[in-house]
Amino acid sequence: MLKYQSKLLFILFFAWCFFFSFQPARAAGEAMGMHILRPEEITQVRRIYNDEVWRYVTIPLTLEDTQDWGRWQIFFNEAYQQKLIPIIRLATQYDQEHDYWTIPNRKEIVTLISFLSSLNWYQQEKFVIIFNEVNHAKEWGGKIDPLAYSYILKFTSSWLRSENLNFKILPAAMDLAAADLFPSMEAFNYLETMYRVDSEIFNYIDYWNSHSYPNPGFSASPRSNGQNSLRGFDFELNYVKEKTGRDFQVFITETGWVSHYPTNFYLSDYYVYALENIWSDQRIKAVTPFVLKGDPGPFATFSFFDFADKPTIHTFALKRALKKLSP
Repeated sequence: MLKYQSKLLFILFFAWCFFFSFQPARAAGEAMGMHILRPEEITQVRRIYNDEVWRYVTIPLTLEDTQDWGRWQIFFNEAYQQKLIPIIRLATQYDQEHDYWTIPNRKEIVTLISFLSSLNWYQQEKFVIIFNEVNHAKEWGGKIDPLAYSYILKFTSSWLRSENLNFKILPAAMDLAAADLFPSMEAFNYLETMYRVDSEIFNYIDYWNSHSYPNPGFSASPRSNGQNSLRGFDFELNYVKEKTGRDFQVFITETGWVSHYPTNFYLSDYYVYALENIWSDQRIKAVTPFVLKGDPGPFATFSFFDFADKPTIHTFALKRALKKLSP
């Protein structure tokens, strides 16, 4: 009898461990959102996702934007009405002469935060990204400076939390395909330098932020498994797990293919595979492909709508994939 009870207890214990360790993949397409560049574009997101699912939208906020409170409150009003959750990426100002984004000072950071705190977000968690791809000199005052960025990340995070408005902090995403040669620095070398400067640095963030593109050339198959692939976020999550012991959830705030031959031929199938096998990962909070509308401009080949607001091949491919996978 005792032997039987021991076996039963072992079986129950094994079943309990299996149940709580198993994380089923989420429904295909559930995490999908969009990266936009201007507040007015919020009204076009539902032309892609015609459903009632709450979805995320990533958008940059510059210092210049803080001069137009009304425009941004309209954006938050519209986002709430459209069931869209903003992820705000902080930015400074672009120096045209030197061709880079300026490094923020503390006064500018406080200006950005005060502006965000004055707006009605209509949501409990308020997601803020602390600048962008700082392992590129062009994104950080023409410099590669993990020490300075670590300081800025800590300062910004601490100030946001002092507002007591439930801001949730995401770090600047790294370019996972960047070379270890100026004007860039390899992503994990950058992160490792930050960690060596301050082993507590990752305690200042709440979620991870990733730009997991299908590289090389924004054209690779979604079946690729390298650091510079759609699965790049997995390498990052493993890295911060090793350093902190924490299991971060991740926002993939930029990803997507460039539109050209032969990528266009496979684009719908690429989306199907990514939706089923990669972006369904339970650790992913959101995937916001880049970019809703970058046409005219350097991001035209990534755009879901062209200069005339007509849908591009990206829109048709993603919508076909979502329809194919819908229950």
